[in-house]
Amino acid sequence: MTDSTLSPVARRRLPDKAELAELVAEMIEEADRQGAVAAEASASTSFGLSVKVRHAEVDTLEHMRDRGLAVTVYFDQRKGTASSADFSRASLAETVRAACDIARYTSEDPCAGLADAERMAAGVPDLKLYYPWDVAPEEAIDLARQCESAALGVDPRLTNSEGAEITAHQGVHVYGNSHGFLEGYPSSQHSISCAVVGRVGEAMQRDYWYTTARDPSALQAAEAVGQEAGRRTVQRLGARRLSTRSVPVLFTPMVARSLFGHFLGAIQGSSLYRRASFLLDSLDTRVFPDWLTIKEQPHLQGALGSAPFDGEGVATQSRTLIEDGILRGYVLSSYSARKLGMQTTGNAGGIHNLEVEPGAMDYPQLLQDMHQGLVVSHLMGQGVNPVTGDYSRGAAGFWVENGEVAFPVEEITIAGRLREMFERIRAVGRDVDIRGNIRTGSVLVDGMTIAGE
Repeated sequence: MTDSTLSPVARRRLPDKAELAELVAEMIEEADRQGAVAAEASASTSFGLSVKVRHAEVDTLEHMRDRGLAVTVYFDQRKGTASSADFSRASLAETVRAACDIARYTSEDPCAGLADAERMAAGVPDLKLYYPWDVAPEEAIDLARQCESAALGVDPRLTNSEGAEITAHQGVHVYGNSHGFLEGYPSSQHSISCAVVGRVGEAMQRDYWYTTARDPSALQAAEAVGQEAGRRTVQRLGARRLSTRSVPVLFTPMVARSLFGHFLGAIQGSSLYRRASFLLDSLDTRVFPDWLTIKEQPHLQGALGSAPFDGEGVATQSRTLIEDGILRGYVLSSYSARKLGMQTTGNAGGIHNLEVEPGAMDYPQLLQDMHQGLVVSHLMGQGVNPVTGDYSRGAAGFWVENGEVAFPVEEITIAGRLREMFERIRAVGRDVDIRGNIRTGSVLVDGMTIAGE
């Protein structure tokens, strides 16, 4: 919710973890009083500032505050969940009562229940996830103006702006359950972004750039973000179409993330027990080239995907998902693990910092290695079948000749099958993008089909 009535000091006050822990403990106790066999609950609160400037004028300025709590109760193997944004004691009791009422009317599920007690995290290590940014609205507006001005100043063909935006966000989250687990931690995430439009004749192109980090001191300068947004837009001017052909394709880091996102979707528990994955029954088989290693690293300090425990209180831990190209593990919550007759991997709520081990080549060297082919910098559409692995997406990027970018490309489609695409990865660059939960460099894939004119 947006709250403009609070003073700046009130808006910036982050509740102490102990305050939320008390609420969570009360919900669990109330569930016990109402007859639940087990319960788990969470409470969170956050606030932030968002400023967007367009053509040097303030487009939006928002002070945001949000809070919420949720409780899940279990009556044997029947489950009920309810949530609320009201932290009053009366609301807590009513929310628990609603969850209990739901549970009494649901059917039994033999896989329902809390994660095993022995898997709970023992304490919360300091992963350096909280760096408040007390940026004043006036300062944020000035930064956004600097960013947009730097972008439009790159080239006179940049004729329009979609705006520059500054966001500062921080919050605290607490989770507890009937095993006696009760922990939480604060976190933050801040960003600067900009998007501009260029024009040549009647043809227009748009591109953007952004920086994001938990620590505001780790953000790129606003001017640098704007300049990169402008440079990227200029690069796309004069884009052409290609004829249909089969060539190597180099995915830049921002779009290469999506490839590994499809991989994660195929090995997550819900896809596997529903038998809706193109990687069914692939454990301990080769999925990627034999030189590729992919790890989950949940304890990287300050990383955007780091977490000491998952959504069920299970301790997170570093592990290898792909070892020498071979699939060594799935992504499981306690529920999906029980459905599959396995053990939770500490991934209730998702993966924590997927790291694709980079190779030795940087981006220019990858272009030289590819020699001729397509660089994909933008993907459009949702043409991916998670069951069969069929892949077909709209794309834009750059055509490469003799290891150098020749001209920008647009209005094409790239197609393949994900399993074959994974096997045909020739190289992963060392130009790793760390601005997200999936960390990868550029990915060079041999033999993809380009459908064009």
